[in-house]
Amino acid sequence: MDPTAANIRKSIENNWNEYLSKYGNLFSSDSISGSSPPSVFVGSFGYPKVGVGPMVPPIHGDTSLLDAPERWLGKTLEEIVNFRLNLVRGIQKVSVINPQGRYIENLQDLAMSQNTPDSDITFYKNTAPVTVLDGESAPFGPMGEIKSAKFSGMTSSKSIEKTYYDKDLRAEDAVLHLYNSGIEISKIQKCFSIGMFGKERRLVPTRWSITATDDIISKSLVSEILDYSQIDSCMIFTHEHLGNLFSVLLFPHRWIFEMEEAWHTDKGQVGFGADAEDANGIDHYPSIAGAYFAAKLGIAEYLTKKKRQAGVLVLREIRPDYAIPVGVWQVREAIRAAMTKHPILVDTIDQGIDLACKQMSISKNEWLAKGTLLKMLKQKSITDFF
Repeated sequence: MDPTAANIRKSIENNWNEYLSKYGNLFSSDSISGSSPPSVFVGSFGYPKVGVGPMVPPIHGDTSLLDAPERWLGKTLEEIVNFRLNLVRGIQKVSVINPQGRYIENLQDLAMSQNTPDSDITFYKNTAPVTVLDGESAPFGPMGEIKSAKFSGMTSSKSIEKTYYDKDLRAEDAVLHLYNSGIEISKIQKCFSIGMFGKERRLVPTRWSITATDDIISKSLVSEILDYSQIDSCMIFTHEHLGNLFSVLLFPHRWIFEMEEAWHTDKGQVGFGADAEDANGIDHYPSIAGAYFAAKLGIAEYLTKKKRQAGVLVLREIRPDYAIPVGVWQVREAIRAAMTKHPILVDTIDQGIDLACKQMSISKNEWLAKGTLLKMLKQKSITDFF
């Protein structure tokens, strides 16, 4: 069978529906009992009054893998889609401004929990299992409006708890403090989204909190990187997973960063998106959205660890076998994985771009035509001469 996006989707969908033929009653009920990974979700539909609630699978025990993107590298697309489809999402409509009350407090306790708390939720109506995957949006399990929700056996992370009770700490500082304490990014994002940080607290839709967290952390790391000396040769790193091929080129230069994406359309054409920044950062919301900040974070972590500064070009080819989008976490984790490998070293940027494009089905000239990196390099800033 031709491994096109439609065929891959159909196969995952068929396998899931086969699973539902045995266990569908677990996802079609007016109640659910299970261990939350722990997981909370804040929607964006109807903003500023949005659907907010826990995500719970119909199973008890250690379910943490179901919502821990940091542990998904090496998993197949089908496994990751199934993690998502297994989580039943309960919602109540809540205003994002000044979130308070017992329900929100419970969800905040859930978000900072270190374990997988038991959850018992009843809905106003039976939930319906998801049976169709569209390939446009990330997969989600069934959803139901919550009548009542009980959580038990939660043990809070002390560092998150401390940050939560510090009402004088700005949201950005809370994010950085937790990141520097070794808390996983996916955990910080959940706490950010459920309104646990900052002086004036509010709920932040999950989609936005993911990008905001990556942006805050990467910006802070880049400000450190600007003080380091430049690398002395061109380095190429690559990683491939879930039908995404990534090439990272680092070259001797003051911090400049460009990310380009290319994807294959159903009509056999190629679409492109690209965004870039210099040492002043990016001054607009990137056309490639959260992927930009996720990639920047992975690179910035590497350079901070090495205490070096570089110019950066990230190329991402999205192939047809990435048939169902699963979120920008996969960009962050792929770049992190790429940066753990031994790089190939070359002498010139030109050789570096050649190598970065080598495994891609997009030509070097196409990549260069769509990006701004060469223009940025030609407009050397005055500081480069001192």
